Amino acid sequence: MSRQRADSQGSLGPDDEVMPYSDDETDDELAVSSEGEAEEPPGVPHPPVEAKPSEMGWKVKANDRPYHHLPEFQKKVFLCIKKSRYSGNAIKTYKYNVLTFLPLNLYEQFKRAANLYFLALLILQIIPDISTLPWYTTLIPLVVVLGITAIKDLVDDLARHRMDKEINNRKCEVLLDGRFQESKWRNIEVGDVVRLKKNDFIPADILLLSSSNPNSLCYVETAELDGETNLKFKMGLRVTDERLQEERQLAEFDALIECEEPNNRLDKFMGTMLWQRERYPLDLDNMLLRGCKVRNTEECHGLVIFAGADTKIMRNGGKTRFKRTKIDELMNYMVYTIFVLLILVAAGLAIGHTFWYEEIGSKAWYLYDAKGQDASYRGFLSFWGYIIVLNTMVPISLYVSVEVIRLGQSKFINWDLQMYFAEKDTPAKARTTTLNEQLGQIEYIFSDKTGTLTQNIMAFKKCTIAGRSYGEYHRDRTKYPVDWSWNRHADRKFQFMDHSLVACVRSRKDKDATEFFKLLSLCHTVMVEHKDGDLVYQAASPDEGALVTAARNFGYVFLSRTQDTITIKEMDQESTYEMLALLDFNSDRKRMSIILKFPDGRIRLYCKGADTVIYERLSPNSRHKETTQDALDIFANETLRTLCLCYKDISTDEFEAWSRKHKDAQVAMSDRDAALDRVYEEIENNLMLIGATAIEDKLQDGVPETIAKLAKADIKIWVLTGDKKETAENIGYSCSLLSDDMQIHYGEDIDFVNMACECEAVICCRVTPKQKANVVSLVKKYKKAVTLSIGDGANDVNMIKTADIGVGISGQEGMQAVMSSDYAFAQFCYLQRLLLVHGRWSYIRMCKFLRFFFFKNFAFTLVHFWYSFFSGYSSQVAYEDWFITLYNLCYSSLPVLLVGLLDQDVNDKLSLKFPKLYLPGQQGTLFNYRNFFISLFHGIFVSLIIFFIPYGAFLQTMGQDGEAPSDYQSFAVVTASSLIFTVNLQISLDTSYWTFVNCFAVLGSIAIYFGIMFDIHSAGIHVLFPSAFTFTGVASNALRQPYLWLTIILTVGISLLPVICIQFLHKTIWPSVGDKVQRNRKKYEMEEEEKKKPSAFQRGQRSRRSAYAFSHSRGYADLISSGRSIRRRPPARGGPQDSIREVPQREAENI
Repeated sequence: MSRQRADSQGSLGPDDEVMPYSDDETDDELAVSSEGEAEEPPGVPHPPVEAKPSEMGWKVKANDRPYHHLPEFQKKVFLCIKKSRYSGNAIKTYKYNVLTFLPLNLYEQFKRAANLYFLALLILQIIPDISTLPWYTTLIPLVVVLGITAIKDLVDDLARHRMDKEINNRKCEVLLDGRFQESKWRNIEVGDVVRLKKNDFIPADILLLSSSNPNSLCYVETAELDGETNLKFKMGLRVTDERLQEERQLAEFDALIECEEPNNRLDKFMGTMLWQRERYPLDLDNMLLRGCKVRNTEECHGLVIFAGADTKIMRNGGKTRFKRTKIDELMNYMVYTIFVLLILVAAGLAIGHTFWYEEIGSKAWYLYDAKGQDASYRGFLSFWGYIIVLNTMVPISLYVSVEVIRLGQSKFINWDLQMYFAEKDTPAKARTTTLNEQLGQIEYIFSDKTGTLTQNIMAFKKCTIAGRSYGEYHRDRTKYPVDWSWNRHADRKFQFMDHSLVACVRSRKDKDATEFFKLLSLCHTVMVEHKDGDLVYQAASPDEGALVTAARNFGYVFLSRTQDTITIKEMDQESTYEMLALLDFNSDRKRMSIILKFPDGRIRLYCKGADTVIYERLSPNSRHKETTQDALDIFANETLRTLCLCYKDISTDEFEAWSRKHKDAQVAMSDRDAALDRVYEEIENNLMLIGATAIEDKLQDGVPETIAKLAKADIKIWVLTGDKKETAENIGYSCSLLSDDMQIHYGEDIDFVNMACECEAVICCRVTPKQKANVVSLVKKYKKAVTLSIGDGANDVNMIKTADIGVGISGQEGMQAVMSSDYAFAQFCYLQRLLLVHGRWSYIRMCKFLRFFFFKNFAFTLVHFWYSFFSGYSSQVAYEDWFITLYNLCYSSLPVLLVGLLDQDVNDKLSLKFPKLYLPGQQGTLFNYRNFFISLFHGIFVSLIIFFIPYGAFLQTMGQDGEAPSDYQSFAVVTASSLIFTVNLQISLDTSYWTFVNCFAVLGSIAIYFGIMFDIHSAGIHVLFPSAFTFTGVASNALRQPYLWLTIILTVGISLLPVICIQFLHKTIWPSVGDKVQRNRKKYEMEEEEKKKPSAFQRGQRSRRSAYAFSHSRGYADLISSGRSIRRRPPARGGPQDSIREVPQREAENI
């Protein structure tokens, strides 16, 4: 059975599979061109660039599997082994299998320098002449670290295995041997014809051939592809729709498809179909992509073009740019510094051993070992021995501990109910666990405007028609909004205050008012659906929906449309207009037009667009240009978004000549969009101005307060928008980004980086998505600053990926920004809590953790250094072997880990009340090389005390039993006990926020130390393992001596006393802002919150005209002229993109 397809005018439809900037440049790609391109400020306009399709090197033959295995399609994989270049449809996202898990996982882990270092140490410890510590002192910590990481990797990979298996075993109907048979996805091949039914997932990238809907329309949901649940629309070619409906016809289908190579561009596809000696162009609107789901379509048929790893969704699953924090980089450099110190110390002690052996060791008969080694060789062996003894200077568990802390901090962000948006049931989401402390160091914020600072919910507020403005509230008239009860089609939610305009329209005496609303009801790409007796409009942008709704309420109701007609109701009289052409919007044109044939035979073009492009195309005879421009200035000063409306009457001959050029441009195979734009320019001139509209886009709740607080935290905020300068400037005033006391500079030829970075606020206007990323990249490159980008739409993805931190807002424009972000939430006002609370806490916790981690390792390790002066530099250890093994694992890890997870200097309310508390993070004062060397010298001091006080106590002493407890093993127990008390009490002094868990961790760590020590010093374990446990009875013998307990107390007291004194002096004489807040914490907590100041607003002197923001993606023009319908609104993006910049600057002030 064949069926006729409705004639279609125009191309095959809009780019509904919208992830427009999924393959844009990120910081890595931008760096390549930064020398030339990035230097160019966004004020310089760029010509539009057409993305060139890949070379048509991919060939697919329908219903011919052997064709794809021909030699010409083979590729070499290894030596002489070849396989087909066409991937099978089975996917593999897992990394390991049973055989490869252990070797591959170990290989990946040993690529980390610290792990490789400890493996080398382990090898050294196996060599008898070098080893000074048993092998298990290094092996056990290394195995624990590797094991934890391996278990995590294994759990993740098992989940991927399960997912792959579930996906590969899904069922699908494939045309084999002339009939459709059920087959698993893994068995589908390129060139197969498949049949999909309602709610089926699409198994591969498929060329849509036909469907059960008229014109082979197919509805798909792209949630797995781009996170959006609203429906998108695809349609097959007319020829396949008419000839490929039955199973027999599909079995005889033998077309050859030539298209671009597999790539990751979700917004592009270009190809041709050769069938029965005819060529047909293919584009993305004919493709069903893997990861989508068939909706509202009972049945459809398609041809597999890309399978498995070649599909676009799999190509987009590649590695993303790994973002590294400043602390990460600093921590790595410090580990390298420690390694250098280790080499130098070991070399110095080795030289000391060489001289000691020559002067003393070789002459002492009781040290003779019959090895015959000279002093130099013994010094060489001593060097490697000390590398082993002092290896704990390089912390093996540091990286694992940092990952645990970051994971916990990410969970706290996810669980924060104060960042939960109940209206949309949207919690905050940390989509990464590696950047939390960087949130406490932000210096520059780059924000989108529409949908980020504003709600992106549009309301028709004012207009000007034939030089007269409407929409103001008049005190001498009724203060109530217009009553729409006279219009049964009116949207009851629509409010308008000016009753005079309603009276004017209803009287039908003002022809300009009639044309104004007739244009709004006809010139658009809105789709309409009749649901439960009501009209539901689906628009490509919120602005357009607001305008059509306004026309509907004023009596000009858009009722329906086909591919070539539009039906409206004009004040209860239904009229149908023939649509001759629809000239759709794009970001370069900044306007759209429609050419209609009226019932009386007249041909008229209606056009609406940004004032900058409309005024250039007005006829010299057009009236009301000056008064309309004055009204536009007033609207802009009120932060309204404006749009000019105009028309042009066209003769039949003129239209027919133009129509021929239009049809030629529609079928162009290369640069089709550019060809259409040139044709559009020829007809859109000599326009007659009717008036202008003004739409309000309200700010989100809490935006002025958030910006004011972030500014007090010395964070510079830049707004990057595609809107006009006037719109962005007035939004800047309304959201408190700009104020009257600022000195404002408008710059296009300024030294952008140096000038702009001195400003407290910057607004860049008319910027494209790529230019947004360029601005971020400039600041990162030349200011070495930590940057954050925040946006809500697909056009913000590039900027979000380029910044150090990317934040996505789940607003009105879909999920592309969220899916590309590091952190996501629903409202801009949550940004202050993310930075000033979670970011600051994370930074403080991580800095405190790292400082203490380095200190406790230095204090522990350097005792060996002091001991070496009394042991002939012989690489002898000062502690028991098992103490060395368990020190970082059991005795000192938990308290510092909990500080890294839970500590806070002040609570969240005070963190928000005093934004200046954020400054230490920006300045990096809590963790830098100065802090590192303070930790080093603190560790040196504590190690000195821990060694020399017990050493002095053991020189001449006598126990209660008359025996001298001055043996080496008792000395090792006393020093170890002193160290455990010191480090655990030290972390207690550094803890600002005490909980039961912290208290339990400190006391528990000390208890675990004594419990394990008494166990491994027991006779029972010595009997079982005599060579491994040699300190039999030492703990019980030494610790029963009060003299030694006094020694431990004295050692701990002297170690902690300087720290207590220094902390006291700092808090009393040189208190920080945080110290002052802590001191008055109770007072501040009892104070009432300061009343919010009214938002700054500037009216008057300067003309500020606002620009109407169309969708960033194309409208529904192609969809309309193709005869298709729409059910739900796809995501839209507001904002024309040009390239003008505004740089405001506030004079310096002291806060």
